Amino acid sequence: MTINQLVEDSIGLLKKLISIPALSREEDHAADLIQHFLEQQQLKVNRRKNNIWVESTVRSANKPTILLNSHIDTVRPSDKWTRDPFSATEEDGKLYGLGSNDAGASLVSLMAAFLYLNATEQPYNLIFVASAEEEVSGNSGVASILEELGPIDLGIVGEPTLMQMAVAEKGLLVLDCEAKGKAGHAARHEGVNAIYEALPDIEWFRNYQFPKVSDLLGPVQMTVTQVEAGSQHNVVPDSCRFVVDIRVNEHYSNKEMYEFISEQVKCQVTPRSFRINSSSIALSHSVVKRGKGLGMEYYGSPTTSDQAVMPFTTLKIGPGDSARSHTADEYVLISEIEQGVRNYIALLSNLNL
Repeated sequence: MTINQLVEDSIGLLKKLISIPALSREEDHAADLIQHFLEQQQLKVNRRKNNIWVESTVRSANKPTILLNSHIDTVRPSDKWTRDPFSATEEDGKLYGLGSNDAGASLVSLMAAFLYLNATEQPYNLIFVASAEEEVSGNSGVASILEELGPIDLGIVGEPTLMQMAVAEKGLLVLDCEAKGKAGHAARHEGVNAIYEALPDIEWFRNYQFPKVSDLLGPVQMTVTQVEAGSQHNVVPDSCRFVVDIRVNEHYSNKEMYEFISEQVKCQVTPRSFRINSSSIALSHSVVKRGKGLGMEYYGSPTTSDQAVMPFTTLKIGPGDSARSHTADEYVLISEIEQGVRNYIALLSNLNL
């Protein structure tokens, strides 16, 4: 199959996907479409819940394995849409529709690259995965099938990056904190005010700077985003709860961050999860060097993706623009889909790891 035909098929498939609602945990029908499409290519299709994957027709235990992955699910459309979010509309070189940019264009472009690369022998085994629940970091997404895929040497994660290489990605650690006091009557100056107990810790989160600063991702960023305390105006509160959003650079693990923070503050600290860790790939890696040779730039990404749950080397790259993600009247350029297919193939063809 020619690249031109693959591009045409990718655009057609994306239009069909846009017309099928695929909200997180509700990707069933979109997954059905992808499964049927791949079966039509005479491939053995594997499925667990709403995760679909196919492997190289010819595999060798002596070769490394590359994973191509992007997600099926979308966020819910906001009420600001002026178009039908589930109607694929092509206008002035733009394809409008929910999930067109994030991450439908990457999904169909990676699928096209798999079909092209699978047609000839490569110095690696190849797996393509269309996964679920990325937008909610769900437990039934790509992480739930990694054990079935076996060892992976490199993952290509399809997200809108303008086909530039995101060689590092910030992790996310969310902490639920609680400072305790003692209830009392405000008029009699009784009790221990939990809000005042919380203030030194909130100030610590505001001002502390972690010493390891990333060249690509910058410093660790901690932000208190929610505060809740008190029941009525004349009662000294005995509890002050607050939430801290922490964006972690590649120099720290989430567990390491939590353990250090717990020693520095007085309040009780409870992490919601350690799953969404930072990631990075060496600039000397062969895929990055290949990308640079093709004129691709590299950068550090502030947004999270399924890279966070992949315990192997990954590179995030895909057609579309992250600035359009989760916006009303989302779109991707038709030219970006073609560029995605061609650049994925150029990036990976006969790549030696």
